[in-house]
Amino acid sequence: MSNSVTKNWTLARREKTLRQRAKIIQEIRRFFVDRGYLEVETPHRIPAPVPESYINAIPSGEWYLHTSPEICMKRMLAAGYEKVFQICRCWREGERGSQHIPEFTLLEWYRSGCDYIGLMEECEELIQTVASAIGLGDQIVYRGQKIDLGRPWERISVKEVFERYSPFAMGEALEQDVFDEIMVRDIEPRLGIEKPTFIYDYPAARRALARLKQEDRTLAERFELYIGGLELANAFSELIDPEEQREHFLRENENRQAMGKPVYPLPEKFLEDLEDMPPSAGIALGVDRLVMVLLDVTSIDEVVAFTPEEL
Repeated sequence: MSNSVTKNWTLARREKTLRQRAKIIQEIRRFFVDRGYLEVETPHRIPAPVPESYINAIPSGEWYLHTSPEICMKRMLAAGYEKVFQICRCWREGERGSQHIPEFTLLEWYRSGCDYIGLMEECEELIQTVASAIGLGDQIVYRGQKIDLGRPWERISVKEVFERYSPFAMGEALEQDVFDEIMVRDIEPRLGIEKPTFIYDYPAARRALARLKQEDRTLAERFELYIGGLELANAFSELIDPEEQREHFLRENENRQAMGKPVYPLPEKFLEDLEDMPPSAGIALGVDRLVMVLLDVTSIDEVVAFTPEEL
């Protein structure tokens, strides 16, 4: 960048970080290409987002800006694509804070013939590979805490994290409708402090788009990854039963209506294609947050070129 005097010093001082961010994204792309994944691009503007109680899509005319590329990427699996990945912009209304921004970058990847355990292993390998490529090795520092990236990473069930850190058991938290509050207040800040942590086997009521465990249908094959108390990724063994998925979408829309939120149309073409989707797993990883962790930055504002307030 030119050394000439610039009035926009806030943007200018981010140059080093943005160069490192670009390197991280290049290494992510190389990781998947080297493993035979097809990089895909799907539409950012869609007629029907996934109905979720706590995620709000931004309208774009009569359609919506996607909150995630998952619907289209899963339709590609149903069409016979076996391994796909995408790095793209996503939008969610009302999300703003030191760790949230309404327009953000997601990495998503999907594999047929895989489950959520296989994605845990691939997630470990990805982040280790990227950290090594930018010169960090197996140890990083985030918020003053040394974090060991050496494998294996910690794996702990949601039931166990509630027993360890919560004043309520998992079932009690669900019954009293304080599950999410306890997760944010009592549990998440304690996860991934010395080593990255996967929490897995969510209660069925928090299944999102995950399939239920065959041996215990009160639990869903879902995990989240935390590093330094920060959630980085959310993954599932995918639910591929169209009727079960439709019922889930309808329940989520009922929840939205009860909360006074807009009710979304159902993604009918996705539900039709779901009949052809093979057993598979998928994951969404926040690229902005990964950059924050690897570069030891506490605010998402410092790892993007422009915040909404600067436009």
